[in-house]
Amino acid sequence: MGILEKIESPLDIKGLNIDELNSLSKELREKIIETVKNNGGHLSSNLGVVDLTVALYKEFDFSSDKLIFDVGHQCYAHKILSDRKNNFSSLRLDGGISGFPNVEESGYDAFCVGHAGTSISAGLGYCTARDKLNQDYTVVCVVGDGSLANGLNLEALFSSHVKPKNFIVIVNDNGMSISKNTGGFYKLISKSTTKRGYLGSKKVLRKIFGSSFITKALASFRDFVKRVFSKNNYFEQCGFKYVGAFDGNDIKELTTILQQVKDVAKNKAVVLHVKTKKGMGYVEAENQPDKYHGVGKDLICDNGTFANALGQKLNSLIEKDSSIVAITAGMKDGTGLVAVEKEHPDNFIDVGIAEEYAVTLASGMAIAGLKPVVAIYSTFLQRAYDQILHDVCLQNLPVVFCLDRAGLVGQDGKTHQGVFDISYLSHMPNMKIFAPNTDVEFCDLLDYAFKLNCPVAIRYPKNSSLQIQNVCFEQSLWTQIVKGEKLNILAVGPNMLSLAISCAEQFDGVGVISVRSIKPLDETVLMQIKDKPIIVLEENSAIGGVNTLISQFYAKNHIGVDLSALGVEDKFVEHGSIENQLKETCLDKQALIKEISYHINKIGGEK
Repeated sequence: MGILEKIESPLDIKGLNIDELNSLSKELREKIIETVKNNGGHLSSNLGVVDLTVALYKEFDFSSDKLIFDVGHQCYAHKILSDRKNNFSSLRLDGGISGFPNVEESGYDAFCVGHAGTSISAGLGYCTARDKLNQDYTVVCVVGDGSLANGLNLEALFSSHVKPKNFIVIVNDNGMSISKNTGGFYKLISKSTTKRGYLGSKKVLRKIFGSSFITKALASFRDFVKRVFSKNNYFEQCGFKYVGAFDGNDIKELTTILQQVKDVAKNKAVVLHVKTKKGMGYVEAENQPDKYHGVGKDLICDNGTFANALGQKLNSLIEKDSSIVAITAGMKDGTGLVAVEKEHPDNFIDVGIAEEYAVTLASGMAIAGLKPVVAIYSTFLQRAYDQILHDVCLQNLPVVFCLDRAGLVGQDGKTHQGVFDISYLSHMPNMKIFAPNTDVEFCDLLDYAFKLNCPVAIRYPKNSSLQIQNVCFEQSLWTQIVKGEKLNILAVGPNMLSLAISCAEQFDGVGVISVRSIKPLDETVLMQIKDKPIIVLEENSAIGGVNTLISQFYAKNHIGVDLSALGVEDKFVEHGSIENQLKETCLDKQALIKEISYHINKIGGEK
């Protein structure tokens, strides 16, 4: 029987010796790899943080202490060690446990997390409540070096020069966000405490003097010298005791330093800097951690058809126009921009996990004469709402936004669903919004977007297998896919268009129109079909979606229409298969056929 099988409670971990803890880490990695191979998920980040998680459970009691992960995609070992070992095989599946911390799932999950930058602010919030309510527990935040440079985390760090006691921020430094970290702040925190002399001095002192008072005295003197000669110890100035850097994959060293940090934190907040190896324990992930950040079943890495098309298209455009610059926020692989970095590095910028900065950077570039393309997932771009509205749209700047993973995203679940972008972009003046159905349409649309000379948002899911005839956007905003004499389905995006086509085939007189342009609407087509029933089909929140824009158009022109809408209801959609999510949100074949039948029965003539 392995060590993990014997763990019935997190308290069981406290009785394990170092060898047993190392064995536990090995077994956790095996379990994570096996589960991710079966279900898909985040691999590299979870493997890298296993030893740190084990050490944390050894030294803290998270039934009362609070453990908050930044981003949250590195929580798998935490879930297994807390109270979800026996159903960990259901990770990310329909009805199973989430791939991210979820307060509704377990009391050990202190905060719902899916986006970067929230941990330190949430941790400070916990500390404020704890102290006001006269409670007693320690708050531990685990922050990746990529997340640490996110604006929200920096705001929390610099909010005050006084921080609460029993508050520990662990900087998990693996040199990565999702793609390789190139940020200046990362270099700053790593430089002074990762020099060979500094790290070597710790080992030399222990080797010569053991754990005696001489070691402690000399180490204190060394730390004093470090502080004196460190020009910018920002953590100290922000109210933290800075400790680091330590080997985050060495459980023996980690447990020792965590014991000391826990004591220090009783008097002053602490930043503990540890260095880990992303993908630890799986050679392929160690060698290509960005590639194995998020994988599908059988550890298949697939960026998607639209991401591949974006990289290739931008490279061809940059060959002709060097003023085009591609920008991403720590996700060059997932968005397809790694191809641009490879062929045109001077026309590529990765700002790290800093979407707000990416957008305002693009606005400055645009107003100065460049043509920026900002490629960010739909769910992450919503973090930069104000920058899009105030810095881009207000000045009517020609920034092209490419929103990958628009619509329902499946197993990443409610923190990552791309079903709000139409709603949060469509009310912004000057913004144009489009939804291509194929990679050919996507490439044509990029050409068209640069000609508009205004803010443009292009939303699309990860993949599309649709095969339809391409019509240039300059010829037609919307396209009639199937002619209809009785009613028309207005479908937004390839998933909804594919659904509409398959359902229309079962009826006589049901038309299908591809709503490729969301803003502006194709008013000519809307006037042509106003006398027939209309079904709007969109993979976006029904509130503020395309159906709202169409209803407003008809109302403004005092035209009464028989219009119904199928969109995502007013709720957060849980993780699981996209097929089940579509069914849950009534965006599946059964729901659409029911809606078509309702209208057909009213006018007669069902096939």
